[in-house]
Amino acid sequence: MQDTVDMVDDPEYDEEEPSFSDPEDFDDDVEDEEFLDDILKEKPQEADGIDSVVVVDNVPQVGPERLEKLKNVIHKIFSKFGKIATEFYPEADGLTKGYIFLEYGGPTQALEAVKNADGYKLDKQHTFRVNLFTDFDKYMNISDEWETPEKQPFKDFGNMRHWIEDPDCRDQYSVIYEAGERTAIYANDAKEPITSEERSRWTETYVRWSPKGTYLATFHQRGIALWGGEKFKQIQRFSHQGVSLIDFSPCERYVVTFSPLMDTKEDPQAIIIWDILTGQKKRGFHCESSAHWPIFKWSHDGKFFARMTTDTLSIYETPSMGLLDKKSLKIGGIKDFSWSPGDNIIAFWVPEDKDIPARVTLMQLPSRQEIRVRNLFNVVDCKLHWQKSGDYLCVKVDRTPKGTPGVVTNFEIFRMREKQVPVDVVEMKEGIIAFAWEPNGGKFAVLHGESPRINVSFYHVKNNGKIELIKTYDKQQANSIFWSPQGQFLVLAGLRSMNGALAFVDTSDCTMMNIAEHYMASDVEWDPTGRYVVTSVSWWSHKVDNAYWLWTFQGRLLQKNNKDRFCQLLWRPRPPTLLVMDQAKIIKKDLKKYSKIFEQKDRLSQSKASKELVDKRRSMMEDYRLYREKSQQTYDEQKSVRLELRGGVDSDDLAGNVEDWEEETIEFFINEEIIPLGDL
Repeated sequence: MQDTVDMVDDPEYDEEEPSFSDPEDFDDDVEDEEFLDDILKEKPQEADGIDSVVVVDNVPQVGPERLEKLKNVIHKIFSKFGKIATEFYPEADGLTKGYIFLEYGGPTQALEAVKNADGYKLDKQHTFRVNLFTDFDKYMNISDEWETPEKQPFKDFGNMRHWIEDPDCRDQYSVIYEAGERTAIYANDAKEPITSEERSRWTETYVRWSPKGTYLATFHQRGIALWGGEKFKQIQRFSHQGVSLIDFSPCERYVVTFSPLMDTKEDPQAIIIWDILTGQKKRGFHCESSAHWPIFKWSHDGKFFARMTTDTLSIYETPSMGLLDKKSLKIGGIKDFSWSPGDNIIAFWVPEDKDIPARVTLMQLPSRQEIRVRNLFNVVDCKLHWQKSGDYLCVKVDRTPKGTPGVVTNFEIFRMREKQVPVDVVEMKEGIIAFAWEPNGGKFAVLHGESPRINVSFYHVKNNGKIELIKTYDKQQANSIFWSPQGQFLVLAGLRSMNGALAFVDTSDCTMMNIAEHYMASDVEWDPTGRYVVTSVSWWSHKVDNAYWLWTFQGRLLQKNNKDRFCQLLWRPRPPTLLVMDQAKIIKKDLKKYSKIFEQKDRLSQSKASKELVDKRRSMMEDYRLYREKSQQTYDEQKSVRLELRGGVDSDDLAGNVEDWEEETIEFFINEEIIPLGDL
């Protein structure tokens, strides 16, 4: 307080503060617009309502007797996009002119009508062309002179698939630990993981790889960021407040984001589809619930995506993001659908309705031709399981046969590559716990029964139209099946409540290669090559023993990696091979030749490890030798001091002066024992 008083009393602070007011006779000749020009440009203009008006061309020309019917048809089509406030049908010579004006309640509804109704085919002679009324001014004011578009700078993000060129063919995986605080990218190695990139607070929740491994998606409160290239630079970002779920198209052209915070009736923002390359929003959708994510399911090539609502299947096409043929499919009671992973074929099922049986339908797109319909009776539920290449479809049917208590399960196997798509049936008398196809073959595995008598059965779909039971193992501690991406090998896992029991199986002869355990394991992840598999205990599901273990496909444990509050591990996917089938067959035929090269590299790698160990030991030995020499030098320098302390006796070399030694015998009494002769 005293310091403040001293400052006030200081003469330097007694000066009068300068005035910035204008003098009384000052003439201000500067208009406000000169200062506020930029702000006034953004001043809201009075709306005249024309931005809510659409113009529809190619409307049938009709007379007064058919006008009311035409209005009803038009209203039915265009009222889907919002409430129509006014409509105007220009007439001449007793007929409508072939175009109409519709005014909506807001510009967003008008824009939605243009997006969805433009190109709508009313009949063979009339296909609507729909435009905003405001677009006419834009088209009228187009300059007749050509202006060269401004050249955009090229952004070089480096080699987006650099990890595939690793000389040792190491795959990468992402790891989130410290409860989400740290995210790392590792290159997999049999000895120990090699850090490729590590950052703090890289994501706020979790991460996702794109289907071909090009992008890493991180989640933030304001939206999604995509990273890629050798140094994981930011490639793109998408602003979607409160985003919690995402999904990629298989072609990596589009990304779908979901946020529960953004939806409004006028402007659908709950689900947004983005163009990854440009970062532009392609379209927004409403969403009542995200319980069954993804809401949109993509075709294998990314050309179509579909969504199911009550009694409706809506199929959209890219890049327009509009409805295929401008209309949805009306399918009463539709319960589920799924795309083929190899063709533009969609499968869906419908439950029974009174006397109409349940049915499974296979539909070809974009023609919408039904290529197979399978009727089913007494159905409780169905699940659709596609084989990865789309060669087979398994429909798991739970039914209650008349006169039989309980639920019986059938597997309806559709042979997609054969004429008229024949169907085989496998009947299971026990409850089904898990089902999984071999990714690139005709085998499938089934976990059935009830704990503690859980059995696993292996089946093979033969080319002769039969399904053969290969092998059944009983009393398995498993609730999940994980096939290797390359087929043949699989892991039977008892996750979470089953304490992490693991069984490694070779399905070529159905032998158990190894039985192991990773206590409280919550996840199993195969690497893209099928050579390694990771089991992990996530902090998200279990708060202790958080770690991930690396195994070979045969079940040999290679690493135990303990991470503080480990959360998630995801392998980086690989893009499809560029080899054609014939080239792959040649490589498999000459595999022994290649295996020799790989074995040589493995031995070289081991020798490198041995060399590193030998070099380390040599370095330690050299350090010891230098230390010993230095200690010996110090010892020699202190000899004169020792001689002085010991009266001139050189104690350093006592062992060498044997001639000066004197021998002396010393006897001393130890004990005495008296033994009476009478006892002998």
